[in-house]
Amino acid sequence: MPDAKNSAIALFREQLRNAHQLLEGTMAAVTQQEAHWAPPGIATPLGATYAHIVISEDGTVNGLLKGAAPLFGSNWAGKAGVSELPPMANPNSPGFPDWSSWSRRVKVDLAKMREYAQAVFSATDQYLASLTDEDLTRPVSLAALGLGESTLGYILTSGLLGHAFSHTGEISCLKGLQGKRGYPV
Repeated sequence: MPDAKNSAIALFREQLRNAHQLLEGTMAAVTQQEAHWAPPGIATPLGATYAHIVISEDGTVNGLLKGAAPLFGSNWAGKAGVSELPPMANPNSPGFPDWSSWSRRVKVDLAKMREYAQAVFSATDQYLASLTDEDLTRPVSLAALGLGESTLGYILTSGLLGHAFSHTGEISCLKGLQGKRGYPV
């Protein structure tokens, strides 16, 4: 068995903690007004993007991977900081749900969303701590999204880590468009 400090899981946990820190640092000075500013075109308001990152991680880890109720549907039901939950994947209609109209009407309470985010990040880290490197090759069905079968490793690297970093970049850009510093110093 590899040294736990040098495992792929340990590396992934560190990378995801860094992604979460970058996200929270980028969101730190955002006001309610900035969070709900509707950018021109079809870009998503940054508050909805923040909610998207956190809600998606919760649904992926707690729902898809653990097979339990996501926090937004259990301990945090009605307290996650969003006026309404986004459309969810429908197994009878595979594919990613369209969040565009939701993103323009949802109201995000940043203080509550930040608390919920910390609970999601903690639950994710606890789940990751329970894994071994061998688990990374375990197959995971993504049929509800019309994507067939994947591996746990792919979902963790692309579905969580890549997702968090890429959308944090969008938030940084949306802050810049409003005359604010994007990423934290």
